[in-house]
Amino acid sequence: MHSEEPRDVRITHPDKVLFPEDGITKKEVCDYFRRIADVMVPLIRDRPLTMQRYTDGIDRPGFFQKNAPDYLPAWIATAEFELHGTGRRQRQVLCNDAAALVWVANQDCITQHVWLSRADRLDYPDRLIFDLDPPDDDFAAVRYAARAVREGLARIGMTAFAMTTGSRGLHVVVPLDRTATQQESHDWARAFSAHMAAREPDRFTVEMRKEKRGRRLFIDYVRNSYGQTGVAPYTLRAKRGAPVATPILWEELDQVVSQSFNLRNIFAEREGRLDPWKSIDSYASPLKPLPRK
Repeated sequence: MHSEEPRDVRITHPDKVLFPEDGITKKEVCDYFRRIADVMVPLIRDRPLTMQRYTDGIDRPGFFQKNAPDYLPAWIATAEFELHGTGRRQRQVLCNDAAALVWVANQDCITQHVWLSRADRLDYPDRLIFDLDPPDDDFAAVRYAARAVREGLARIGMTAFAMTTGSRGLHVVVPLDRTATQQESHDWARAFSAHMAAREPDRFTVEMRKEKRGRRLFIDYVRNSYGQTGVAPYTLRAKRGAPVATPILWEELDQVVSQSFNLRNIFAEREGRLDPWKSIDSYASPLKPLPRK
């Protein structure tokens, strides 16, 4: 799974410990991203990237960096664009090859967050994401919700893919054909989530206020908005054990939890199943009409 890198990225302070409880160093982190690049880069290519950096390790506060740094090497691709309604321009990194991914990791970037659209058509997303986090740490509720969302999408002819987030829950991801605007995608996702909640009001909700949800699972459609991001497939999370946000096969759903895979076990655990999203774009579809109530 090693990619040929077009550039030689020198790892600075390779022995710096980024995960203190696990003794995981910056070198291990960079080596992980170098090794996973073959399957990760095609899924994040041309997507503006936000770096979540932990320059003092994950036990100290990190920070988000959207704008590409001034010292970015000239060979790393970027996207520059005007933010809607602000008059401000923003320039963000594009991780389009293994070397760029390793360079980003060398900035103590543990987690990469990417847009749901690509740089050539930022207002036309090619991903729709439903973020499912468990109420009361009940992962069985997440599995049930993921299957229900998948089945709801299948009923209208749309194909869904699943990913552990490496944190608490799952993402259900739908490839889109980029015929709908981001606003249309957002409105559709909200309406679909409301439809799911109406079908099973004791299990699901679209209530934004946590205190009004009770024990119901919130079908979170909110990140389907212009400029919003999702955690990148195969990125690390800044948690003990260095868990990995991992695309999975639907038939694996009962065997996994959100943090099943991590930096030190993913290649052994996923041998032969490392790339279940390889054909995701071939399932891209337009937004389909929702069922009548």
